[in-house]
Amino acid sequence: MSTQTSFDLQAAHRHFSAACFNQAWDLMDKTDRTPEEDEQMLRLSLASHYHWTQREDCQPGNESIAYWQTSRIYVLLHQPDNAHRYAEKSLAASRAGGETPFLMGYSFEALARAAAAAGNQAMRDDCLAQARQFAQKTTDPEDQKALLADLETVLSKS
Repeated sequence: MSTQTSFDLQAAHRHFSAACFNQAWDLMDKTDRTPEEDEQMLRLSLASHYHWTQREDCQPGNESIAYWQTSRIYVLLHQPDNAHRYAEKSLAASRAGGETPFLMGYSFEALARAAAAAGNQAMRDDCLAQARQFAQKTTDPEDQKALLADLETVLSKS
């Protein structure tokens, strides 16, 4: 079996990393997902992450975001243990990428959300406090606003 392709493999990975992420996000926003759509949402997130890892420009920050999305999906699927596992992976990738405040904030947001889903209010509150500290260090006003808004939804959905 030949491993040569007649198309630009890097272009395909660029396309599918973004397309799968966005399709998963669309399903995340949907309030009346079917069980089949829940499965599709998870598969799309994992596929997006796979395609990111195949890109020549993949950095730890990209992986942090991929892990973050999967963690959030596991919260939506009522699987707090898996949500926590992927939130921890997001945090590890954020640290490997130089601990940018925005990515660190979202990693702690994922940990807080997973803790809330598991009913662990003390851990939720601790992670929210850490996420808010990183949000305050985020220099882009739009990024900071988005992170703070997402942090508020952790409390409203607990």
